[in-house]
Amino acid sequence: MQLPLDSVLLRIFIGESDRWEGKPLYEAIVLKARELGLAGATVLRSPMGFGAASHLHTAKILRLSDDLPMVIEIVDTDEHINAFLPVLDSMVGGGLVTLERVKVLHYRHARAAAQPGPGAGQG
Repeated sequence: MQLPLDSVLLRIFIGESDRWEGKPLYEAIVLKARELGLAGATVLRSPMGFGAASHLHTAKILRLSDDLPMVIEIVDTDEHINAFLPVLDSMVGGGLVTLERVKVLHYRHARAAAQPGPGAGQG
């Protein structure tokens, strides 16, 4: 799969304890994105944050927070991201969803770049 130079970054801010159909919401979103053939997704876990309710979520409190901020980032074409948004809307109850235009510099499998070409090592 190739991504065009001009693509879209979908960023989803949710809580670690958010659920969808019995599994963590962040996991459900990534699995759904994969099922629908999106280019890729990454989940980031944050040690601190707050959202619309201004409730502070932090790992610094004596008890380890079980609702730390989570961010899911998905980069794909405008068309694929827009097709995914209604699915995402049905999954996310609360949180923040943003879109921004991005320039894709590289999108390739690491092993393909590591394989030597014809004649490599000869000399």
